[in-house]
Amino acid sequence: MEEKKVLLEEEINEITNLRKKYTDLTEVVGNIEMQIMSLKIQKDKIKEDLKFLQNQEAVLAKKLEEKYGKGSISLESREFLPTE
Repeated sequence: MEEKKVLLEEEINEITNLRKKYTDLTEVVGNIEMQIMSLKIQKDKIKEDLKFLQNQEAVLAKKLEEKYGKGSISLESREFLPTE
């Protein structure tokens, strides 16, 4: 049977430091992944809001077209400009 060998204190410290760095990096990666998930959720919410606004715009455009006919609107002059 082979005799047990004891590691030097500096070797133990080196191994311990490497394990701590690995654990720290794993935690950082986990935090980054959580931030990515949160950003994806926010992005999806913004996409939903954008679709809702586009729908509202389409409804308003149809309502104004029914009232004024085809044309464009100048927000500066507040006038409806019919197309010929």
